[in-house]
Amino acid sequence: MPEILLCTDLDRTLLPNGLQAESPHARRWFARAVSYPGLRLAYVSGRDLTLVLKAIADYQLPQPDYMVTDVGSRIYQRIGNDYQPLSGWQQHIAEDWPGIDSRDLAKLLTPSPLQLQSAQQQQQYKLSYQCVPAVDMAAGMAQLEQQLQALPIRWQLIGSVDETQDIGLVDLLPASAGKRQAIDFLVQSLSLVASQVFFSGDSGNDLDVLISPYRTVLVKNATAEVVTNALQGSKAQGNQHHLYLAQGLPELGLNGNYSAGIVEGLLHFFPELKSWLTAKRQGDE
Repeated sequence: MPEILLCTDLDRTLLPNGLQAESPHARRWFARAVSYPGLRLAYVSGRDLTLVLKAIADYQLPQPDYMVTDVGSRIYQRIGNDYQPLSGWQQHIAEDWPGIDSRDLAKLLTPSPLQLQSAQQQQQYKLSYQCVPAVDMAAGMAQLEQQLQALPIRWQLIGSVDETQDIGLVDLLPASAGKRQAIDFLVQSLSLVASQVFFSGDSGNDLDVLISPYRTVLVKNATAEVVTNALQGSKAQGNQHHLYLAQGLPELGLNGNYSAGIVEGLLHFFPELKSWLTAKRQGDE
């Protein structure tokens, strides 16, 4: 049984593809940290499996033990060098959309000003829209909600903003799907407790995990709006002590952005890692 399950979002959390600077050696620190004995790694992303694998190659990331992809509508487990769907997850969320999938829903819904994303972004139980400019996203989501209320399915909407391109992103999922629900499913399957789980994120579609009972970090490059929503949400849930805001660790050359913030949060909640990680760094040099 793993002692720590480290779950992290990818884009603008682990991946330094935002507007802020990345610490020069941050990903090296991250790679050392996830080699800690008993730690298991899960990437939790809106990307599909192919795009997660591309990110791993492009950014030279550690191979995870698990992948939660497509905004939590799919879960994969690493077996050897392959990633296989985790048994039971698809069947579990399919119960919310009986006899229907995203292709059927796309024909029934016309939520202007939202536009369907490319076919590659759609999955059996994920229907994805975008909105340019992002400021119009709220109106589109309101219209989408009104249309969904007439359908005999259980659903949820997750909205976030890609501030680098001023694009609003909206995902329609079964009510049982999502990043938080997928992590819950994984935690249960591994027989873990909340104190063994750590999550890092940066955006609106990470909020349901950031305000959860899990130990979480919001990386420093997150927008002020996400910081405010995370602080308010975690306080309302009584989980404010489980949320850490990365500020930077100058003594380690970490500025708090992206993977630097992940390492900072990990050391905050699991201080026993610091001496081990420092010793490992000296041994590697």
